Amino acid sequence: MSRVTLRGIAKSFGLVQAVKEVSLDIPDHTFVTLLGPSGCGKTTTLNLIAGLEKVTRGEILLDGISITDWAPHERGMAMVFQNYALYPHMNVYENMAFSLKLKKVPKAEIDQRVRQVAKTLEIDQLLDRRVSQLSGGQQQRVALARAMVKEPKVFLFDEPLSNLDAALRTRMRIEIKKLHQQLKTTSIFVTHDQEEAMMLSDFIAVMRDGIVVQYGPAAEIYRRPQHHYVATFIGKPRMGTIDGNLRVDTSSVNFEAKGMKLSWPRGGANMPLMDVPACLGIRAEDVRLLDTNGAASSDTFTGEVGLLEPLGSDTFVEVIRDSMNLTARVEPDRQVHVGDKVAVQLPRNKLHFFESVSGRRIDI
Repeated sequence: MSRVTLRGIAKSFGLVQAVKEVSLDIPDHTFVTLLGPSGCGKTTTLNLIAGLEKVTRGEILLDGISITDWAPHERGMAMVFQNYALYPHMNVYENMAFSLKLKKVPKAEIDQRVRQVAKTLEIDQLLDRRVSQLSGGQQQRVALARAMVKEPKVFLFDEPLSNLDAALRTRMRIEIKKLHQQLKTTSIFVTHDQEEAMMLSDFIAVMRDGIVVQYGPAAEIYRRPQHHYVATFIGKPRMGTIDGNLRVDTSSVNFEAKGMKLSWPRGGANMPLMDVPACLGIRAEDVRLLDTNGAASSDTFTGEVGLLEPLGSDTFVEVIRDSMNLTARVEPDRQVHVGDKVAVQLPRNKLHFFESVSGRRIDI
């Protein structure tokens, strides 16, 4: 078992609070990503879990046992760093074997574990090479292999792919995903790349300013964001939003923005009545472009095509109306041109609403 639990952990550096009351329950065998922009506290949180930093307050548990005051080498965790942190004066074999030698593991067992892991990661032909002779992708594999030979309870990854080019980064994501599925070791991964987080993770903790804004399954984070920040941070392209006023009466859901009035039938009988400033959000794949010659309906508005982004498999179409713009994802053979007038339909079951002031989700 390797369940990691964070109970209200916080870390201050003088007057600066890097992490503020973070609580997470990371189940055994899962892949969890700490996701957020630079300076949000994700790497500091990872360092606290690893024991590289001391918590200011709070508690860290591994399988129900507090490890808050344990030294890093006592925690049974292995960390893969952003810069790989390999020993340049050693060859690949020596880099992989070094930590095992410090633990006084028998030579025969060291050799067996090193060669087995090297074969798994397909670097067995590189064991005699110096680090300086390796490409970036090969160094990344060696860093993963060095962590694997420790047979840790938990893998910790601190933005390990950020130094790779785009193509190699994509390949290494797949390798890490396969590795996790094969080893089933609890993994905690830090990144600012939301696409990377969505591909790799069972659960995602979206962080901002030292706190966790939302934590849950990756699909839920994408489909039911609980905060405006999460909604616009996750997704490529980012979720389109319109600021306005939301009014729910006894028969309909209504949204008014500058020069726009939209309406949908009311849902369940338990839907609360309200009249509040709100933000409407919708993802590009849920926006529907219609022929302007069709009959107008209460959930459509007209706009002008301002930009086309052909990506091969899809085309992103930016629709502008006054100061508002939304992006729609359409088929690549859809005949749309810059300057065209189009009708935009916003299906009720695909919409997200957020309070204008707090940013919290409005469930209606």
